[in-house]
Amino acid sequence: MNAALEAEIQQKYTTETILDMHRWTDKLISFRLTRPASFRFAAGQFARLGLPLENGGQVWRAYSMCSAEHDEHLEFYSIVVESGLFSPLLASLAPGGQVMLDKKALGFFQEDRLPDGRDLWLLATGTGIAPYLSILQRPEVWQRFEHIVLSHCVRNADELSFQAEIAALCQHPLWGEHGHKLQYLPVVTRDAPAGMLDARFPQLLEDGRLAQRAGLQLSPENSRFMLCGNPKMVEDTHRQLMKMGYRMTRQNAPGHIVLENGW
Repeated sequence: MNAALEAEIQQKYTTETILDMHRWTDKLISFRLTRPASFRFAAGQFARLGLPLENGGQVWRAYSMCSAEHDEHLEFYSIVVESGLFSPLLASLAPGGQVMLDKKALGFFQEDRLPDGRDLWLLATGTGIAPYLSILQRPEVWQRFEHIVLSHCVRNADELSFQAEIAALCQHPLWGEHGHKLQYLPVVTRDAPAGMLDARFPQLLEDGRLAQRAGLQLSPENSRFMLCGNPKMVEDTHRQLMKMGYRMTRQNAPGHIVLENGW
């Protein structure tokens, strides 16, 4: 690689340091990076992270920010794919290790793309919960809606990460008076603990169990949905919501749904 091309590439990213690495399970990690003073993002957006390869190349992946827009660090949540190029390298790092960060945040997965409504439904599978942890640190979200339902669907109960952090959101001083609005509804599809929801979102929406558990009535007039996670969940849940009379939000046509594929 000639010097001019290398300089151009380097201008597109900064090299950041891992501040903390938390291992939730053998396949799930969250980590915090130093944050450049110039890095800006909107809650719900993602960043491209890069690592060097032994052959001299680089590998890059996109991760949604978990951290608040105002935090001094950047936090991310990742599944470790054993056969992957990026995540095993990432999981092998410890605090003090370095990760490349693209200078520009990307994406349009923001709740303010939805028109006003009574109830905000945040539906996630796996690591798709990450952007909601950032979105729920915006005071405006708590002020806009009467009810906020965060539902996290995983295969096994030990994958229900960030439960303490979610509980703490309700007590945050910036929106403490609205903390009662949040409901956290975990969903486990394999060997669910007694009393816990135990099916995929499309089924829970179709048979009414999700709304019943939240104590809310779904309607296009009142309900707004954000979907984030594996593409199959997003596709199937979107299709089910369309059957129920909901539509996607477009640039010039406000609707009821915004979505993001987790990978």
